This record gives sequence, structure tokens and C-alpha cells, in this order.
Amino acid sequence: MAVASMLCVQLGLAVSIGLIDRIGADGAAWLRLFWAGLLLAIVVRPRPSTFSRKTLRAGVALGLVTTGITMLFMAAVERLPLGTASALEFLGPLGVAVARSRGSARVWALVAAAGVVCLTQPWAGGADPVGVAFALAAAACWAAYILLTQKVGDSVNGIAGLAISLPVAAVVATVVAGPAVLPRLTPELLIIGLGLAVLLPVVPFALEMLALRRLTTGAFGTLMALEPAFALAIGFAVLHQAPNLLAVAGIGLVVAAGIGAERTGSRRPPATAPVIAPAVP
Repeated sequence: MAVASMLCVQLGLAVSIGLIDRIGADGAAWLRLFWAGLLLAIVVRPRPSTFSRKTLRAGVALGLVTTGITMLFMAAVERLPLGTASALEFLGPLGVAVARSRGSARVWALVAAAGVVCLTQPWAGGADPVGVAFALAAAACWAAYILLTQKVGDSVNGIAGLAISLPVAAVVATVVAGPAVLPRLTPELLIIGLGLAVLLPVVPFALEMLALRRLTTGAFGTLMALEPAFALAIGFAVLHQAPNLLAVAGIGLVVAAGIGAERTGSRRPPATAPVIAPAVP
């Protein structure tokens, strides 16, 4: 599930980049979140009365973090190659894996730091510092996303938690980017946005929520180490972004750090989790 999620994410991002020239990075992020929130609200039809206050608070927080990941990362890929931005963003889940590891496993944080230096190459001034800042901010949001997704997934059945978080993300993104984007929308863009919303974030976020019910956050964060490699391959094949050898080495170091920090083990679904079946039409 996690691997399928990563493939959907990177393909969705590669296709989304084509929208940036037409409606900007904020617009491309908003269009995906708007449709995703609307789809989940219609399909699942969440009833707030069926959730505890604690779950609702966590779901709202997850929605805010989801907005941050989506909008910040789209701003990053507007300025950086997809592979570089994904490797920098991966520092979020890697940080979760390292923080929950013990002893010598934390040395992999230094390996990741070396990878970041190779990716950004500060001595050459090639990497856009604003893009790097956006990617690192998205990384912080991704770390919070992993923790909150597991918390929400433990409290509800299936993808009902997404029916809280994605509508919240859609509302927040609409407030932030909607006024500037709405005048530029066309029927064609709306249809493209609907397809992209299914590819990213609806399908991958649902898969991640289900996966996190079975994995520790450390193991999940480590598994996501493959994502920068997927991003590099898709960026090269779809977007024709060819990184130099040092950047490839940097992505390799970040991936190696993720694998080295691995904490294996599966996770049983919590026995106390309430069974809340999503309403279907």
C-alpha cells in the first residue's frame, strides 16, 4: 500500500507541474485539495456526531498539515527539480524514523545531512534557497502528517478520518489561494483538477492511512525512503529533469539514510478503535 501510494504521489506531482504555468503553484495545489475534499465529503458523508472531540481535533489538525504539505511542496517544485524537492521533503519522515530509533541508528541523520549538502550544493549557488526553504517546511509538515495520520487512523475505521481532514484542507486552501485562482479557472482546468485529485491526494492518502494502521511510524517513515528515488526516476522520464552526478549521489545518501534508520516490525490495529463505517450513497 505504501509503495503504491508513493507511485501515485510522484505521478500526480509530475502531472501537476504542468498546471503551475497556467494557475500558479498555489492554484495547482488548491485545485487538487478542493476536489479531494469535495469527493471525500460526498462519498463518505462524515457525521461529526460519530467522532469523539479528540478525534475531531486531530482530524482538523491533520487537515491543516495536509494543506501545508500540498501548498509548500508545490511551491518547492516550482523552483527545484522534482527529485531534489522530494529528497528534501523526505527529511520529515526520516526525522520521525531517526527520533524513534535508538543508539547508533541515529548516525544516519548525519548521512542524510551529507545528502542534503550534495543536493543543494551551496558552494555553487545552483539551488533556489526559497525553494529549499519551501521543501524543508513541507518536510516538517510531513513529519506531523505521519504522526497525526496514525492517530486519526487509530480512532476511526477505514478512511473515515480523511473525510474530516481533506474537507478541512480544502476549506483552508480555498481561503488562502481561492480568490486569486477562481477568475482563471476554465472547465478544462476543473476536469484536470478532478483527475489529479483522485491520483493525488485521495488514493495515496487513503493508502497511507490504512498502511499506518499496520506499521509503526518509524517503519513507515523508513519505507518512504524510496520516494526520492521514485521522484528522481519520474522527474527524468516525464519532466526530462536530468540531475548532475553529485545530486544523484545526494539522493542516494538520503535514501540510504532512510534504509539505515529502519525500525522493522508490524503494528496491530488498536483493540479500542471504534468501528465507524463510512456512509455510502
